[in-house]
Amino acid sequence: MSRTLIRSTAFAFLAGVSLLATAASAATDPAAVVKHYAELGRAKYEDALTTAKALDVAIDAFLTSPSEETQKAAKDAWIKARVPYQQTEAYRFGNKIVDDWEGKVNAWPLDEGLIDYVDKSYGTESDENEQYTLNVIANPKFSIGGKEVDATKIAPELLSGTLQEANETESNVATGYHAIEFLLWGQDLNGTGPGAGNRSYTDYDLKNCTNGNCDRRAAYLKAASSLLVSDLEFMVKQWTQDGEAAKAVTSDPTKGLSAMLTGMGSLSYGELAGERMKLGLLLHDPEEEHDCFADNTFNSHLNDAIGIDGVYTGKYTRVDGTKMEGPSLSDLVKEKDAALDTELTGKLNKTLDAMRAMAKRGETVEAYDQMIGDGNKDGNAVVQAAIDGLVDQTKSIERAISALNLGKIELEGSDSLDKPEAVFQ
Repeated sequence: MSRTLIRSTAFAFLAGVSLLATAASAATDPAAVVKHYAELGRAKYEDALTTAKALDVAIDAFLTSPSEETQKAAKDAWIKARVPYQQTEAYRFGNKIVDDWEGKVNAWPLDEGLIDYVDKSYGTESDENEQYTLNVIANPKFSIGGKEVDATKIAPELLSGTLQEANETESNVATGYHAIEFLLWGQDLNGTGPGAGNRSYTDYDLKNCTNGNCDRRAAYLKAASSLLVSDLEFMVKQWTQDGEAAKAVTSDPTKGLSAMLTGMGSLSYGELAGERMKLGLLLHDPEEEHDCFADNTFNSHLNDAIGIDGVYTGKYTRVDGTKMEGPSLSDLVKEKDAALDTELTGKLNKTLDAMRAMAKRGETVEAYDQMIGDGNKDGNAVVQAAIDGLVDQTKSIERAISALNLGKIELEGSDSLDKPEAVFQ
């Protein structure tokens, strides 16, 4: 080989190395990060919709042929449907379209006496809710706020237009995952003892009906399931490329990044660590349990934490196993402050480890309502470790907001964390 050719080859090699180095050091584009965030949002809501449709099919099969087997299949489909939906919850805070809509599908806690029969221990009235024991399934006609309601036909419009937050009462939850959960499982009357809701399939058996009104109960369950599907279809559209939610974050990358970190921080601190976890632990109250009828709370909390991590890392594993990854907040923070990125990534992983330990305990030892029971030192400690992780990671999320020069962002707070004494007043 001639010297000229050797020098040319060497130059080409060095030029290639230089190009690689330039590419490696190129700054992450905030617009690309926000665009990927919107794409992940669409994928997550699509998965929530896909699993809700599978739940709807399972409910149809159950109502067509009520049995222990078809009821269990519907319950299993509900639990599977919770996985992708809970991973969307970090999109709620910071995205007004999502926050305004969220109550339709995931509002809790609910006063189940609005919907169906309840045990005597539930009581007969509430100072906060006139519809506490309305029992729509047993009563085709009733009044709300002095207005007569004809509920002879139970349809999605009745649930969403009349019953949901009836009389402006938040605990009047008539739609969404938890209304369906109650109708499949029934009340959990075990307190902090073992066992979930134990509704019999015969509550839907038109030939051997238990507890009356099996036809109306079936109509309510079907209406709630159909409504969940249509509500999720709406949200999928919001996260398509031309959807309003996607455009709201991608049209201004700075606002998009703020929405991402607001979602991470508010879900981490005020909502999950505070209202969903610390409050129940302070009160040792099984009623303060998110998926209380199904005893699925440990899984829902874990998937919330996975969703928070996914917003930061730009990673999501779809229900079909497809892995998505792209430009991320982590990339941006790393360029500003590599040590901070390492710190926040480590804290997110520590929280996930604590959540997985809680979920493992839930699968092998005791349900979440037992973990938060009074006197359960070991169970309480497992829950507290997950709370501590969420609180600690929020501190680093706040530092990331500063590092990216995003200005002042208000994260959701919680009396359970900020003023625990107020909980007992």
